Amino acid sequence: MELLSVRITISYKDKPPVLDDLRVDLQPGEILGLVGHSGCGKSSLALAILGLLNLKGGKALGSIRWNERELLTLKEKEWRKLRGKEIAFVPQSPMSSLNPALRLGTQLEEAWKLHGQGGRDQMEETVFRSLLDVSLPAKEEFLRRYPAEISVGQAQRVLIAMAILHRPALLIADEPTSALDAVTQSEILALFGELNRRLGMSLLFISHDLVSAYTLCHRIALIHSGKIVECNTPQAIFFSPQHPFTRKLIAAIPTVPSASEVEESLRFNLFNS
Repeated sequence: MELLSVRITISYKDKPPVLDDLRVDLQPGEILGLVGHSGCGKSSLALAILGLLNLKGGKALGSIRWNERELLTLKEKEWRKLRGKEIAFVPQSPMSSLNPALRLGTQLEEAWKLHGQGGRDQMEETVFRSLLDVSLPAKEEFLRRYPAEISVGQAQRVLIAMAILHRPALLIADEPTSALDAVTQSEILALFGELNRRLGMSLLFISHDLVSAYTLCHRIALIHSGKIVECNTPQAIFFSPQHPFTRKLIAAIPTVPSASEVEESLRFNLFNS
């Protein structure tokens, strides 16, 4: 049985649909990569699943079924009970997503209050557990810091810690590594994989980076012209692509030149200088 089943058309006022009868499913415990070029509707789909599309002026028609429950008919009061508890979100810009005027501890505390039960001891236990889950210091000294006092990579881990406070069944990560350097990117991808294995958490990994999706995901779905044009295992996508758009994406991936190619390039530049 699918954890999430989407059949949806998304449009914005006076514009053609950005997603046109897009169909995609997510299984319990699965990491699904959603890959496409900028502006193809990936983030619009995430907003629709979170019940936030209307804030951007978008309209969704069709069906989003979550654990056999239709989400598109929910009232905002029902969304608030679900959002953050069963389905959580990790945005792409960690520094702009954290409030610069509030300490990290205050922001984690506010996230806990949305769905947490119990007193301050229970809150602190949950927050410290979540910090340890993402390899951050579970210490009061760290929680007293402001966002400007931590690195971008640490800020992204704080956002992930907030997202998993209530152990959601699905984590939606929208371009979560685009603002990070290469080393930190690989660490965050490894963290997502560990959370999936250890907590059984499903992940919708939204990215324009096909290589990152290959290293992390169980399946990859490619969006083009408002539809899923191909959905398969990473191995099948990379080594037996079926759609022209998939082949075009793979052909655009940079390759590391061999030593002989580097030497030849140096000789050419020296000769023509």
